[in-house]
Amino acid sequence: MGKLRQDRQRERELSVRRYEKHKRLNYLAKPGIHDFIIVLDNLKQAFNIGKIFRSADAFGAHEVHLIGINYFDPAPAKGSFKWVPARFHDDFYSCYHTIAPRDYTFFVLDPEKGELIHDAVLPKRSAFIFGHEEFGFSFAPDSFANVKFLRVPQYGKVQSLNVSIAASIVMYEYTRCRQSAATPIESTCSIE
Repeated sequence: MGKLRQDRQRERELSVRRYEKHKRLNYLAKPGIHDFIIVLDNLKQAFNIGKIFRSADAFGAHEVHLIGINYFDPAPAKGSFKWVPARFHDDFYSCYHTIAPRDYTFFVLDPEKGELIHDAVLPKRSAFIFGHEEFGFSFAPDSFANVKFLRVPQYGKVQSLNVSIAASIVMYEYTRCRQSAATPIESTCSIE
């Protein structure tokens, strides 16, 4: 049992060093080509955050805001943490008051309520909020007038998607609609 504990401690120390190295490089990151923002609300420090950064880089996110997250393992990001600007906040209110004056519409994902993502109007300046994998959001979304609910259609028996998968679907749908708006093909997307 002692060996397993030592291995875990050693891996944590390595991931903290990786994080610190990549965070220093993150200050040089430039916003992606799209105006959407990803907000990660108190996610677990394991692999989902890094995977979301990887997708944010792939889909050209403007930036990623992290609430209550002061460390995560950047290894699953495959280097993307260096390329996508990260902003850190202690709580949602700080994050909200940083983004809202920039004229963003906020969206939270909820598997039980809200408009289906492919039917929703996604403004050019959209901020997509993803809550903790077990506990959800650290704030009451209904308390904010410009926070809207979205859901990804699901047809199986599970009640929710993995947060990194849900984030990737949302980023894909946003960029698909933006790409359709920029090209002369007929689109099924509603955009502002």
